[in-house]
Amino acid sequence: MKRIKLILILSLSTLLLLSCKEEKQPNIIFILADDYGYMDMQAYAQHTLGTDKEAMYYETPNLDRLTAEGVAFEQAYANQLCSPTRASLITGKYAARLGFTTATPKRDTYYNNNLPVPEGSYPHDVLDHHDPIKIEMALINGSTNTAVPSGRDIDNGWDETTIAEALPDYHSAFIGKWHIGGHGAEGYGPDDQGFEGIAWFDAGASHYFKWRGAWGSPDKSRFPDMPQAKMMHGKAGKPTGEDYLSDDLTEQAIRYIDKRSKIKDQPFFLYFCHFAVHMPLQAPEEDVAYFAAKDTKGWNGHFDPTYAGMVRGLDNSVGRILDKLEETGLDENTLVVFMSDNGGIDARVTPKKHITSNYPLTGGKANVTEGGIRVPLVMRWKGKVKGGQWCKVAVDCNDIFPTIVEAAGYDVKAHYDKKDGIDGRSLFGLLDDVNNKQESYTRDTHFWHYPFNVIYNNPYEPFCQSPQSVIRKGDYKLIFDWHGRLKLFNIEEDMMEQNNLAKAMPEMTNKLFADLMQWLDSNVKDTYKPTYNPDYNPENDPREVTYIDLISIYRNGGDVCAAAN
Repeated sequence: MKRIKLILILSLSTLLLLSCKEEKQPNIIFILADDYGYMDMQAYAQHTLGTDKEAMYYETPNLDRLTAEGVAFEQAYANQLCSPTRASLITGKYAARLGFTTATPKRDTYYNNNLPVPEGSYPHDVLDHHDPIKIEMALINGSTNTAVPSGRDIDNGWDETTIAEALPDYHSAFIGKWHIGGHGAEGYGPDDQGFEGIAWFDAGASHYFKWRGAWGSPDKSRFPDMPQAKMMHGKAGKPTGEDYLSDDLTEQAIRYIDKRSKIKDQPFFLYFCHFAVHMPLQAPEEDVAYFAAKDTKGWNGHFDPTYAGMVRGLDNSVGRILDKLEETGLDENTLVVFMSDNGGIDARVTPKKHITSNYPLTGGKANVTEGGIRVPLVMRWKGKVKGGQWCKVAVDCNDIFPTIVEAAGYDVKAHYDKKDGIDGRSLFGLLDDVNNKQESYTRDTHFWHYPFNVIYNNPYEPFCQSPQSVIRKGDYKLIFDWHGRLKLFNIEEDMMEQNNLAKAMPEMTNKLFADLMQWLDSNVKDTYKPTYNPDYNPENDPREVTYIDLISIYRNGGDVCAAAN
């Protein structure tokens, strides 16, 4: 009976997809915020803490409108930093499989220094990336990739299928922050990955005023040996008359939507990546003045008026897009997705940069605790998806790729089954079945890998964070600190990650550690893993515990849980 029911469900799903494609493929707009925390959005803050919105400091009426009209995901995960999330979103794969393990400013790579590439590395891997850490560190950082392979000769046959390339009937456009193109490498921009690049910049940050000159600069003096005639940083796009970056990019998006609304025989996919609310902290003077005088300043650790102004600019952008869809009559045939690329910059782990607070989540950007990787994710499709729903299923940013592919009416299974297939699984079924009773969403395990010593503090001690890898299976999440520590949390019962169950549940701890090691061995190249620092002196280590090589203990058949700090 169960088999017959499953066949019936699958058959109905197939008929629905076919009818959707025969009727009319939806337009799709995916808006990605930068460094926007889980508690920065009023709807999420209210849902989490039950606080009245009038008591809050930030104001997000348009994002809350999107949430009220769509499905909001309580446990949506990104990566700990932006470039890994962006690589994962655009390919449907775990970032570490692609070598994206961190986000870098302009760093030397084999390609931009015109150097031979060692075996096991990729031309756009960085030669070195490290923070100015002064304390004793037992591990040397791994490397990271900086460009999604596009099939150029130097890629040696490696060409990732991007989300735009997976939508052949669509006109796909890109606006905003790219940061997965090798720091201006030729052949890795939006136009090389299936998009029309309207206005974009391949960097981790941008000024919000007077940014135009930097975006289009051909100057390659930073990398004079780079084997190309000029830098391919991006382009500022056609003038809009807007002085503030968030407003300018929004106007670019509005113009694009308006143009595409007049083209009736082809759907569009707009991938809109805001720089907001990434530093530098810059907002219009009138917004800063408004929030500086607001009497709820300080709620939940939110009290920076410039940051609040940047949040308002992001929210206004979403509102303008929703209004434009309604004005053009596109709103009932457009899937709108909003997400953040990582958690907010939390003052508890960055005491010199008090930006925001993700409380009650622990940690923030650059941490693999919930505050660093759990983010808002909302999907709204008026007339197709019931609004005001919350989904508690744990999902991943690499699920966006197959979700959009399926919503557009294509065979998503082809991306699962092909050689070197994607890791993500479609969330499409969850939009009508938020509790996953029909089991359309088949994943229960997720992985993260961050092989770097980081200037941001470990959320559990006042010292720099060491390399971390993570597995979440079902409700349980194991954080492997390569310094030799393990933390096991039941996230469903302990979203604040305060009750470490590792020693109390040794069998679970050892099993999850083994699963994590097997995933790392199968998916992550050695160049993207940390290595032991031969100059490490335990006597100079300020931590309460010194380094323990848990991986060697595991390889030798030892009890990892018992050995861990």
